[in-house]
Amino acid sequence: MARTATKGTKRKPAPKRVRSSSSNRGRSSNRTRGGARGNTAADALMKLLQSPLVAELLAVGATAALAALTEQRSGRSSGVGAGAKRALKGAVSAAAAAMGRRIASEFDDIKQAAKSRGAGAK
Repeated sequence: MARTATKGTKRKPAPKRVRSSSSNRGRSSNRTRGGARGNTAADALMKLLQSPLVAELLAVGATAALAALTEQRSGRSSGVGAGAKRALKGAVSAAAAAMGRRIASEFDDIKQAAKSRGAGAK
């Protein structure tokens, strides 16, 4: 059977928490610990985005997408809104293909450089 509450026992309200300072609000403990070392994920992402290879890959992809859109647009003879979804899909796949080719050629260059260093060291 369930116990009934008695009138004499009242729950005490929980004590209010005191905040140490407003500067620590919204920060996670991982971020402050990683920030002291300078190896946070945000730092790594910023270094990656500032890489010349990433900038070149984005430029290659944008150029291929623009070329695909221009080709689709010039080959069309009917209305303005016709086939926009198809044109966008074509532009995205052209950009992905161009970026993939660029990455593959970059890997090939790295492999050749590693082979030539290995052959020179022997």
